[in-house]
Amino acid sequence: MATNDVAARGFAAASSVYERGRPDYPPAVVSMLIEELQVGAETRLLDVATGTGKLGRQFLDSARVIGVEPAAEMCAEFARLQPGVPLLRANAETLPLSDGSIDAAMIGTAFHWFDGPAALRELHRVLRPGGRLGLVWLQRDESVEWVGDLVWLVDTYREGDVRRYDETQWRVAFEMEPGAALFSPLAYASVPFEFPVDRQTAVARTASTSFVAALPEARRKEVLARVAAFLDAHPATSGRELIGLPHRAEVFWCTRLG
Repeated sequence: MATNDVAARGFAAASSVYERGRPDYPPAVVSMLIEELQVGAETRLLDVATGTGKLGRQFLDSARVIGVEPAAEMCAEFARLQPGVPLLRANAETLPLSDGSIDAAMIGTAFHWFDGPAALRELHRVLRPGGRLGLVWLQRDESVEWVGDLVWLVDTYREGDVRRYDETQWRVAFEMEPGAALFSPLAYASVPFEFPVDRQTAVARTASTSFVAALPEARRKEVLARVAAFLDAHPATSGRELIGLPHRAEVFWCTRLG
């Protein structure tokens, strides 16, 4: 049900480590989305590609959240962690919802995997007139030298059609037709934060990466062992009980036109 094969295989395999290995969305980002998406108690808020529900659960006290997720394994984790929260098994390009039935939608660290034009057409269809759309990516801050070195190490194992937020021309879907006629220009903010992790969680962060999880078992174990060795040896991380893993939250929002 996912558009991209690496994403489909990787996130299915990574469902057990995704919850632990990925940071929570910072409170400042949640507050920003509540304001910019005009979220209130009766807001029908769609969390597309919700995964284990890391983003959507931050809004359970603020809105009527509905999750959408294509991977069965992620759906199982979502249901375990958020019992009773509505969840639809579907992808962004074919949303099983009525026209105009959603007040706001958000997508956490996922839009770069979508067929952008198809997803925007569907989001425009299900959003009410004037409804808001928010997109967030949680990115390791590679401007920090040791983080850049770690990302480079892991990236040497990339195979297949692997997409990254900062390498994918995902914005073109908003700037060209039909996206430019469907949504207002994107507004943007960047929020720096640290993800405090122990050594095992730092390795789990790598294990939760889609292309790492999709690797053959021997290659997957090899890259995780190399990450563990890197953390043991690098002066910035060696011997530390907790590691502050620098991140940036890249936040975008826009309004449904028409």
